[in-house]
Amino acid sequence: MYRKILVRITFLLAVATAFGQDKESFFSDSNSFFKTNVENGRVNYKSILDNPSELNAILLLAKEIRVSKEDADEYQTFWINGYNLLVIKSIIDNYPVKSPLDKAGFFDVTSHDIGGEQITLNDIEHKMLRAVFPNEPRFHFVLVCAGLGCPPIINKAYLPNTLNSQLEEQTKYALNDPNFIRINKNKVKISQIFEWYKGDFTKEGKSLLDYINQFRTKKLPEKSKVSYYPYNWALNEIK
Repeated sequence: MYRKILVRITFLLAVATAFGQDKESFFSDSNSFFKTNVENGRVNYKSILDNPSELNAILLLAKEIRVSKEDADEYQTFWINGYNLLVIKSIIDNYPVKSPLDKAGFFDVTSHDIGGEQITLNDIEHKMLRAVFPNEPRFHFVLVCAGLGCPPIINKAYLPNTLNSQLEEQTKYALNDPNFIRINKNKVKISQIFEWYKGDFTKEGKSLLDYINQFRTKKLPEKSKVSYYPYNWALNEIK
C-alpha cells in the first residue's frame, strides 16, 4: 500500500514539474517571439507568415497549459499573452487583410484551443479577464486587437513577476501618447475604448478625466470637453 502511495506521489510530482516547465517555456518562448516580430508597436506579419513554426509551437504548448485564478499574476499573464498571440495567429491565417474586421467573426465567432478551453478572443477578454478581475481596467492597454487604434503591442511577453509594472508602464505610455489622448486647448479627444468600456474606468464615482489623469505627467484640465475619435481598425503591420 505504501508503495502504491509513493508511486502515485511520484507521478503527481512529475506531472506538476512537467506543467511548470511548460509554463516556463510558454513565457520564455513568447518573449522571444515578440522580440523578434514586433517593432515600434507593429507586427511583422509577412515574416511570421514565411516562417510560422515558432508561433505554432507556442500555441501548441498553450493548449496543454492550465492556470488557476488563485495565482492571479500567472493566470492574467497567460491569458494576456495568449490573446495577443492568437490575434497574430488569426491575422496570419487570413493574410493578406487590411484589418481584423475583414474576417467575419474574428473576435466573437472563431474558436481557439488554448488553456483547456475552446474559446473566442472576446471570451478571453471579457470572461477570462475582465469578469474575473473587474477592478483592473489596465487590461485595455495590453490586449492588442491588431488595429492601429489599439494601444501599441510591446516587443516582449507579459511575465508573472513583472505584471504590475508592465501594466502600469503600458497604461502610462498610452495615456501620455498625444496620438492616443488628443488635446486642443480645453478640448480632449480620447479613444472609443473609453466609450465602449466607460464603466471599467469610472468606478467609485471617478470620471474618465480622473482615471486618465492618474497616469498623465501633464494633467488634463478639469473642465476639459471630452469627445471620442473614431477607432482606427487598420492593421498594425510593419510595412
